[in-house]
Amino acid sequence: MGEMKEKLRSQYGDNKKIVDGDYDKALAVKCINGTFVGKKIENTLVYKGIPFVERQPKGDLRWKAPVECVSDDGVYEAYYNGKCAYGNENLEDGSLYYPSEACLYLNVWKADDASNEKKPVMVWIHGGAYEAGGTADLQFDLVNFLKENPEVIVVTIAYRLGVFGFFHLSHLSDGKDYPDAQNLGLMDQMMALKWVHENIAGFGGDPNNVTIWGESAGAGSVTLLPLIEGSHKYFKRVIAQSGSPSLSRSSKEAMECTNEIIDSLGCKSVADLKEIDAETLLEASAVLMFRSAPERDGKYLPLNLHEAYENGATKDIEFLQGCNKDEMYYFVSGFGAENFKMWFDSRKARGLDQLPDEEKELVESFCNDVDGESLERDIRIYDQIWFNAPVIRMSENQTKAGGKSYTYFFVAESSVPGLKSAHAIELSSVFNHPELAEGGGRPFDETFSKTMRKMWVQFAKTGNPSLSADISPDGEAKEWPLYDLQNKKVMVFDESNIRPEKESEMNIVDWQRTYFLTKYYCI
Repeated sequence: MGEMKEKLRSQYGDNKKIVDGDYDKALAVKCINGTFVGKKIENTLVYKGIPFVERQPKGDLRWKAPVECVSDDGVYEAYYNGKCAYGNENLEDGSLYYPSEACLYLNVWKADDASNEKKPVMVWIHGGAYEAGGTADLQFDLVNFLKENPEVIVVTIAYRLGVFGFFHLSHLSDGKDYPDAQNLGLMDQMMALKWVHENIAGFGGDPNNVTIWGESAGAGSVTLLPLIEGSHKYFKRVIAQSGSPSLSRSSKEAMECTNEIIDSLGCKSVADLKEIDAETLLEASAVLMFRSAPERDGKYLPLNLHEAYENGATKDIEFLQGCNKDEMYYFVSGFGAENFKMWFDSRKARGLDQLPDEEKELVESFCNDVDGESLERDIRIYDQIWFNAPVIRMSENQTKAGGKSYTYFFVAESSVPGLKSAHAIELSSVFNHPELAEGGGRPFDETFSKTMRKMWVQFAKTGNPSLSADISPDGEAKEWPLYDLQNKKVMVFDESNIRPEKESEMNIVDWQRTYFLTKYYCI
């Protein structure tokens, strides 16, 4: 942990304005809001800590919409990662991140090659349950990835989290002045995408060939962004790993969360809340435990997200999406079995216990057929609610509407006892960081991992992740079929055999006893 902490913290520093003209012109890129000078790391050009807003969201801009950049002729260092958004990992002593409300920065990674062609762009949005995470995570160092796949440019973006990015305020006495507070994290992402659209050509990227890409809350984000008015001009493809529109909440649920926090703080208005320091707000919000999320407010996001997909809101966007076989084991491992049980019981009381009797019977029937103790039942029903069923519903709706969806099911298992094919287990393979395998387990097979990366890149380049024999790492063609309503084929990422299978062969979703739960979103 000590070595990792030092590596993370070494990425931070203060990017200064360069006023003496002493900088490497070959590493400088002119953008709307300044000229930014990066660093060369091995064979990769890296630009860190570029602001994508004119003013950072602190002080009088707390809970306000991001402010668009204006023209700037200054020259600035882009050597260090920007401060990360306040998130629940900042509560721990010796946090790996340096948090700040001034957190809206992005990083650009590109291979240092002689190519003059505009490259496809992949914009990564990190996960963390909308409450944690950041661009400085060592997993998101793209040097290894670009060494192998120099034909794309990758951008990693930050956004406001938790109580700073998803906090319903309009129901308070002075809340009318904060109409966007419930979805500021998504608005930040949109502003970052606008910056990419307007500036990425200077780095050699093609602004008309952008793929937005995320995992967990990042995947939830990239499935919500296409539903925002005007967003489609900024990207044409989506890669969503273990996340969906179901990771969202209603206005009623959002207001309940706000009321819990303000009551604990003794506040009655936004004015009161603005007097509270960031650390105290963060501490108070820790009680939410994965209840922060974008809001289906009927203004920025539709009230019925799945219906919007079914009605064709995203049919012109190409999707690659999927989930892992044992998602919830990640949370059992992180919480511990006893704390996971407490968390599950709390969620169940708010959600499953409120279902009509006939629906409760369906859920109980599903759970009764799960082998193992009660914890296994809890794990499997939440695999269905949070991941499996929503991913398949997205594929169904996208296909019904005439759009394209390439769907996957990741089944490779960790060597760490009890982790199985858990949430986020694939990240070390996708980002080419075998040394960061989840839980300290063994890296997945090198050819298997390389094939997965190649498919992601091929999708970003062409809209089709299939690999011909000449570019497939094992020399064998990999044909990834589109999801269709008859065969429902998915690509199975088995460490020994990447192959297409019918969903029915893999039993990803229980169509009779869990699929209906998607109408309730993340209960």
